[in-house]
Amino acid sequence: MMERLPIPERPDESDASPESAFTATATINEQGIVTGWSEGARRLLGYTASEVAGRTAAGLLADDVGETPPRPPGGRERCSGTLALRHRDGHRLELRLLAHRRTSDGGITEWLVVSAVAGKRRSPEEEPLREWTFSQSPDILAIFDTDLRLVAANARMERALSLAEAEMRGLHLPEIAPYAVSHETERRMRLALETGEQQYVEAYICATGVSPERGWSTSLAPLKDADGRVRAVCLTAHSRPEGYLARQRMLLLSDAGARIGTTVDIARTAQELADIAVPWLADFTAVDLLDLPQQGDKPASAPSAGPVTMRRTAVRSVLEGSPESLVAVGETAAYPALSPPAECLAAGHPSLYRMTDSTIARWAAQAPSAAWIREYGTHSMMIVPMRAHGITLGVVLFSRHQRREPFEPDDLLLAEELTARAAVSIHDARRYAQEHTSTITLQRSLLPHALPGQAALEIASRYLPTGTSAGVGGDWFDVIPLSGARVALVVGDVVGHGIRASATMGRLRTAVRTLADVDLPPDELLTHLDDLVIHLAADEGSTDPSAETAGGIGTTCLYAVYDPISRRCTLARAGHPPPAAVTPDGAVYFLDVPAGPPLGLGGLPFETFETELPEGSILALYTDGLLEARDHDIDEALDQLFAALSSPTPTLDTVCDRILTPVLSHRRDDDIALLIARTRALHADRVATWDLASDPVIVAQARKHATDQLTAWGLDNAAFITELTVSELVTNAIRYGQPPIHLRLIHENNTLICEVFDSSNTSPHLRRARTYDEGGRGLLLVAQLSDRWGTRHATTGKTIWAEQSLSAA
Repeated sequence: MMERLPIPERPDESDASPESAFTATATINEQGIVTGWSEGARRLLGYTASEVAGRTAAGLLADDVGETPPRPPGGRERCSGTLALRHRDGHRLELRLLAHRRTSDGGITEWLVVSAVAGKRRSPEEEPLREWTFSQSPDILAIFDTDLRLVAANARMERALSLAEAEMRGLHLPEIAPYAVSHETERRMRLALETGEQQYVEAYICATGVSPERGWSTSLAPLKDADGRVRAVCLTAHSRPEGYLARQRMLLLSDAGARIGTTVDIARTAQELADIAVPWLADFTAVDLLDLPQQGDKPASAPSAGPVTMRRTAVRSVLEGSPESLVAVGETAAYPALSPPAECLAAGHPSLYRMTDSTIARWAAQAPSAAWIREYGTHSMMIVPMRAHGITLGVVLFSRHQRREPFEPDDLLLAEELTARAAVSIHDARRYAQEHTSTITLQRSLLPHALPGQAALEIASRYLPTGTSAGVGGDWFDVIPLSGARVALVVGDVVGHGIRASATMGRLRTAVRTLADVDLPPDELLTHLDDLVIHLAADEGSTDPSAETAGGIGTTCLYAVYDPISRRCTLARAGHPPPAAVTPDGAVYFLDVPAGPPLGLGGLPFETFETELPEGSILALYTDGLLEARDHDIDEALDQLFAALSSPTPTLDTVCDRILTPVLSHRRDDDIALLIARTRALHADRVATWDLASDPVIVAQARKHATDQLTAWGLDNAAFITELTVSELVTNAIRYGQPPIHLRLIHENNTLICEVFDSSNTSPHLRRARTYDEGGRGLLLVAQLSDRWGTRHATTGKTIWAEQSLSAA
C-alpha cells in the first residue's frame, strides 16, 4: 500500500515518541484488512488491537486516498517508504515503514509492516560506538593513507602481528609483514585508490608461525569523503573458521576438475595443472614429461633407477617470470640417478621433502639445474610422479619459498589428486594424438593425392580437418573424368568422426567412382549409393547394434557432371548444401538443386537439376563445416563466401584461400572440404559429328570422314588406330543397333575420343573369340588399341566410346 511514495531519508523523531525505543508492528492481509496489531503500534498511534483489527488499513492514513488505496507492486516481496498516518487523538504522524510479504505454512499470504521508533533520550555510550567498533572488532582492521602508509590499526591487528600500532604507523604493508602476499595486497590497495572500488585478496595475512587454518582472508575498501574522493583504504581481514582449509581443498579439487584437461593439447593441460597449484598450494610448480615412444595402449613400466631426462612442459611461480626454472619450457631437464625426481619416478610414489633431507642436499650440490633450491630459499618440496593407466608420463615438482608454512601430508594428498587428474587428461591427449594421426593418415590416403588431368575444368581444392577432440570427420571430395570429355565433381560428408567415419568415407568414395564409371546420371547414381548405405547399415547394425552412424546413414553428397561441349552441368544432391555459382561478370548465386534426403534413409527419390554455364563460370562445392565454423552465424558465413567468390582473382587457389581465411580464426567443430572449379569449353573446331545411314556400305565412308578430320587436326599419326576403331564401332552399331547412328570425334588436348551412338539399349560385351569363331574379335581389338573404352546409356539409346592417347600415337 506504499508504492506511490518515494523512499526518502529517515525523518526526525516525532515529539509523540515515547521515552524508550520500540518497534511498532502490524499485519495486513492481501485485501488490505488489518489482521494483527502489536503493543508498539498501540503506543505509536493510540489504537488498541480490538479497535483496529478487521478494519481497512487505508483508514489509518492521514490523507484521503479514495475507495481504492494504493497497493504494493505485483510480485514484490518487500517495499518501504514514508506514510502520513493519523493518531487516535487526530494529530498527523509522518512515519518510515518497511513492509514484508510473507506466506504462512497454511498458505495464507499477508504483509508484515514494521516501524522503528527511537526514544527521546540517547544513551551516553552512543557517541563513542564507532570508536569502540574499530578498536574492539574481532577482525583485523587497518587504515592506510593515499601513500599506502599505515595510519591506524586496531588491537586485533596488533595481536595478530605481535606489533604495536606505534611500531607500524607510517610503514607500508610489505615493511610490516614481509611476505609475498603483502606485495599483492598493496597492489590491490593501490587499485582501490585508483578505481574507488572494493578489492579482494585470495591469499591471507598471518603472524609468523601461524598455520593457514588460522590465517586471515583480506578485503580492501576505499574510504571516501563527502565529495566522493578516495582519502584512504581500509584493510579488513576476516578470521578463517574451523575446517576452512579442508573446504578450500575441496573447492580447489572441484575447480581443478573444470580447469584441467579442457583441451587435447598436452602442453596446455600441464600448464593448467601448474596454474591451479600456484599460488594456492605451492610457490613454484614445474611439470616435466618423458618423451615416450608411441606405444598405443601397452602399459609402460616405470623408468629404472638411473639418470632421467625429461622435457620441461609447464612452469608457474609466484615470482614474475618464474626465475626458479633454470630450464626453459620446451627444453630438456636432466636429473642425476640419486636425485629425488629420478628416485620418485623409479619408485612410482610421491615424496615430501624438507631442505634438511640428505637427498635434497646431495641433489642441490651435484646438479647445476638444482641451484634454484638454495638461491630462492626453498624450504619444503613435494615431488609427485605422473602416472595414468599403468603408464609413467613424467613428474611434477611443488615447492615453497615465499610461504613460511612447510608442506604437510594433507598437501601431498592434494598434490597427488591434482597430478592424477592432469595425468589422465595428458594420457588421453596422447592417445587422441595417436588416433588423430592415424585417422588423418587414413583420411589423406583416401582423398585424391593429385587431381586428374582433364580439359573441361580448372580445379582447386582444400581440406581442413577439425581441431577438436571429436576427431577427424568423413568429409571428402573427388574429381572423376568421364567419357566424352565430361567431368564429375563430388563432395560428401559422412556423419561422425574418427577412424570409423574415415573408413566409411573411403567405402562410399570407392562406390561413387565405380558408379561413375558406368556413366550413370546424377540422380540414379545417388539412388544406387543410397541403397549401398542401407545395406552397409544393415550389415554393421547386425554386428554392432550400438553403432550410431552404422554404414554412413545420414551421409550427405553432391554429385555434378559438367559437359564442356554443351557447357551444361547436371547436378543432384542428397541432403547436401547447394553449390554456389559465379558468372564471368562476378554475379554469385546458389544453384537451385532439389535437396533430396541424406543417404541411407530410403523412400524418397533424388532429382536432377540442369543448367548451362558460360565459359569461365566458377562452381563452389563445399561441406557444411564451412558454414558452421563461424560460431553458427550462417548469415555471416554466406556473406563472406559470396564476397570471396565475387572478388576478381587470378587463380582458384586464391579463391580457396579467401574463403577459408575467415574460418581459421574460429573454432571448427567439423571438417571442411572445399572444391572450386572454373569451366572451360570445347569449341566446334575440336568436335566433329556425322550422321550415318544404317547400311554396311557406309563403314568405308565413316573411315574416310575420320581420316579427313584427323588430317585437318594434324593428327595423321593417329589415323591407323582411329580407322580400326571407327570401322569396328560403326559396324557393331549397324549390325546390332538401331538407327539413327551418329559418329563423333573429340580432340581434347592429348586425347582423341571416338564415339558411335545408336538408339538401341543393348550393350556389347567383350569376349575372347575361339579359333574358328567368325566374330568377337572387334571389341577385343578396340580394347587393346585404346586407353579406355565403354558404354554410356541415355534415356533412349547408347554411346560406345573409345579414347586413345595422342602422345603414344
